Amino acid sequence: MTTTASPPEAQRAPAAAPRRRPKREREGAAWVFLSPWVLGAIVLTLLPMAVSLYLSFTDYDLFNPPRWVGLRNYTQMFTEDPRYWRSVVTTLTYVVIAVPLQLALALLVALALKGMKRGKAFYRSAFYAPSLLGASMSIALVWRAVFNDGGPVDNLFGTGGWVNKPGWALLAVALLTVWQFGAPMVIFLAGLQQIPAELYEAAAVDGATKWRQFLSVTVPMLSPVLFFNLVLQTIQAFQVFTPAFAVGAGKGGPADSTLVYTMYLYDRGFVASHMGYASAMAWVLLAVIGVVTAVLFRTSRSWVFYASEGDR
Repeated sequence: MTTTASPPEAQRAPAAAPRRRPKREREGAAWVFLSPWVLGAIVLTLLPMAVSLYLSFTDYDLFNPPRWVGLRNYTQMFTEDPRYWRSVVTTLTYVVIAVPLQLALALLVALALKGMKRGKAFYRSAFYAPSLLGASMSIALVWRAVFNDGGPVDNLFGTGGWVNKPGWALLAVALLTVWQFGAPMVIFLAGLQQIPAELYEAAAVDGATKWRQFLSVTVPMLSPVLFFNLVLQTIQAFQVFTPAFAVGAGKGGPADSTLVYTMYLYDRGFVASHMGYASAMAWVLLAVIGVVTAVLFRTSRSWVFYASEGDR
């Protein structure tokens, strides 16, 4: 009688399942990798914010120990400092001028690039370059020379130096921001490329003109991107400093026409050594930016269209 040997597979013991690492050990490894970011957030962000909040309730001049004064910095800011309110008005004026012009120019260039067949990559890079260079002090100083007495703008239009005219200096600052339209332009271009061509074809079949297609197809489909750029550029506009500092020669001139909020904060903190007052100004700016952002998010429900929701 012969016996049949079992196949090797039957004789082989089942492979042991890989041992799963304990949950606590996995969490420990995650915290090790996150620790540089967490440490940086605490030391470079949260701790300075806490110190700034404390200093906003003190009289501190950078050289002597801070002295607690309660709400005096805030009451002085709102009731006793006319230059503070001039800086608020100047900043709001700048935001109202610069942000719409920058977004309009960015969208216009993005629409032109979308229909371009050749050289799109080159022009996209060329238009984006000012966003990388425009925030530097060197470019801001060149901008001041362009709009100064005897500069190219004066020679071309004969309007005199904008930087020396209270009614024109802030416009020169705003135009420097508008010139840096590359970042929102790239975002607009990415959004335009995601709009299905079938929507334009259907609109054309219905007899819609190019302008009607822009209003009825492009704007609704691009509204989430427009909202994103609006929020981002508004927040950045409230924090403008370098262009105004260069055009206003570091003093907010002429006649405080370029005295934006952050420049006056810098003046109070590092020129006049009223660091407690400057800290209070910084927290008011943070609160205002938060309120403005919340209002933009609240109003977006009526005009931002998300295709996944199927409604406005």
